[in-house]
Amino acid sequence: MVVTTNAGLQGYLESFKKFENGAEVDWLQPVRQAAMARTSELGFPTVRDEDWNFTNVSPIAKMSFDATIEGATISSDDLAPFVFRDRESARLVFVNGRYVPELSDSCSQPGGVIACSLADSLRFNRELVELHLAKHADYETDFFSALNTAFIEDGSFVYVPGGAIVEKPIHIIYVVTRTGAPIVMHPRNLIIVGANADVGVIEEYVSLGGEEYFSNVVSEVVVGENAVVEHYRVERESRKAFNIGTVRVHLERSSNVACHGAFLGGGLVRNNVHPVLAGEGAHCLINGLFMTDGRQHVDNFMRVEHASPQCDSRQFYNGILDDSSSGVFSGRIVVHKDAQKTDAKQTNRNLLLTDQATVDSKPQLEIYADDVKCTHGATIGQLDEEAIFYLRSRGISKKMAQTLLLFGFATENLERMRLPYIRKYVEGLVMDKMPQGEMLKKLG
Repeated sequence: MVVTTNAGLQGYLESFKKFENGAEVDWLQPVRQAAMARTSELGFPTVRDEDWNFTNVSPIAKMSFDATIEGATISSDDLAPFVFRDRESARLVFVNGRYVPELSDSCSQPGGVIACSLADSLRFNRELVELHLAKHADYETDFFSALNTAFIEDGSFVYVPGGAIVEKPIHIIYVVTRTGAPIVMHPRNLIIVGANADVGVIEEYVSLGGEEYFSNVVSEVVVGENAVVEHYRVERESRKAFNIGTVRVHLERSSNVACHGAFLGGGLVRNNVHPVLAGEGAHCLINGLFMTDGRQHVDNFMRVEHASPQCDSRQFYNGILDDSSSGVFSGRIVVHKDAQKTDAKQTNRNLLLTDQATVDSKPQLEIYADDVKCTHGATIGQLDEEAIFYLRSRGISKKMAQTLLLFGFATENLERMRLPYIRKYVEGLVMDKMPQGEMLKKLG
């Protein structure tokens, strides 16, 4: 089956008919059909759309993609570079969009925690899934969320019951193998965390080769009262890969959520993060680092909605851009009328390592309440030549001096990652992206 993406979306419409006929979960069909109808109505976004001014997705719209390849397998040796070495994790592995139980942990975890494939949960955990699936991600106005919802089939399902403290992080790994033709995937992740629970979840997107493919991901995270959630997204895919990822978070009263991101690969990447602070006293941290080189393009689009009083949010995103790469930070804080006593802060800092690298930063405030404290700011600059000179005067080479300064800049984001074993893992990946990262690891 081949999907040809174009302005008329004819290929996706034809593919959906085949997908619909083979779908097994009847109760989900009306949702899929409604989402496909919105996909057709919305069409691919263009640079004329305000939310896509700085990112041109026409390369995706013009390409032909094969559907996910059935039967693709990898070995445990192939998976080894993507596994935590210092701490055991509950692991879910997907190869070319399909769940691989042989490489994953068992479905049930201690304390009533469930971590398994969404395809299984659509059948066996219907009540839980139906309550939240496609209830939070906006497929009415967002084209890629609508497209993902239309093709919901597999992905991860995580359920943490109220009061549960999850000791092992839940590590969701999406691996793309070497394929003969570009493929398309629509992974859907549903994470439900009960009241007073505590869990860490990391989604990681990786490639085994340099293939061209399209990964269109949506994650819905539902967080109960007083719960604590650390959610991570690590993207280090092929330089030819297209990755459109959306994280939609619903926070209940006094919950505490941290959304961390590390975007180190891909050719064209869009990172959408949209938390809604729906309960009074909720707290949300959005913290991320993106590093680009070559002709990579990474677009970070943040929308934080304060819908209840006395909530606070913090956004900290740093970018390091090299060669002819480009980046975007678009952050919007929306404070609703009833969200009095809101405290929100947004900061975006970027380093350009060449004259050819570019970044567009667009912080925004949209406030409908009158008793709030909201600030935003953005900076774009280069490495401090005086600091480089100082380090060189101490016998440090120019490349190592640059690496030390870059790592110090990146550390601002890394230090906000609460779980030390995940922070150390991401820290190693960041070092690998730097000019003398291996030497830096030895010094560390």
